[in-house]
Amino acid sequence: MPVPTVTLLRWQFDLTWSLFDYHLARLEPADFRWEPAAVCWTVRPDADGGWTPDWADVEPDPVPVPTIAWLTWHMGWWWSVALDHLRGRPARRREDVRWPGPGEATIAWLRDLRAQWLAALDDLTDADLDATVGFPWPPEAGQTVTHLIGWVNAELMKNVAEIGQLRLLRQ
Repeated sequence: MPVPTVTLLRWQFDLTWSLFDYHLARLEPADFRWEPAAVCWTVRPDADGGWTPDWADVEPDPVPVPTIAWLTWHMGWWWSVALDHLRGRPARRREDVRWPGPGEATIAWLRDLRAQWLAALDDLTDADLDATVGFPWPPEAGQTVTHLIGWVNAELMKNVAEIGQLRLLRQ
């Protein structure tokens, strides 16, 4: 019996999330901004009392090691924009996605993004899966909503592995 595409993608997402939830439950506020190397990307306090992520339009050499703070901001950014595209909303700019700060606020933010993502997946029809979407590719690339969901799963899996490894190294 064939498995519907969205069912398989949802299963893959849920599996990856279960691994992430394991690490989320064990993160301490001090874990977020721990810098494991001399050259790191993190989020830094800004003049407005918020946080500004390190960023470069051209990848630096050497490539900075991301902190858990940077990785969680990065996840929130790409996930927010993916949701914007999936829901047909104008996409937020990178600068508009604010990191909540170390600890429970960020964990709650990521869990809320998960809930929004699952609700969006639940609303999809087979026709929706075949619609083209312009993120993270240019619209002319012809990628579909199915591709977007697969990309979110892959990006989540990569970021979860990075966060898990950083958490274990810090311990």
